[in-house]
Amino acid sequence: MLEHKQLKSRTQVTFILPEGSPDGAVSVVGDFNHWNPAAHPLEPRGDGTRAATVTLPAHSAHSFRYLAVGDYWFDDEHADSHDGTNSRVHT
Repeated sequence: MLEHKQLKSRTQVTFILPEGSPDGAVSVVGDFNHWNPAAHPLEPRGDGTRAATVTLPAHSAHSFRYLAVGDYWFDDEHADSHDGTNSRVHT
């Protein structure tokens, strides 16, 4: 799931997954962080979900996927769109 918060010329996007789905550590990777799994690990939140927040330029679109332990890549079914390979977020 994605949450968008509009700032002046930027958009704060929070990437959210249920706790334990999948098991183990998960990162959001995309063109906004050069597909670096260490850049945005999802952290536990008080409501039982895990999340990572990224600030992106407003009025832009970015490709992303999630990467879990064991080299398990997966998409966000609730993304703003999909391009066939990746999930997409629109700011």
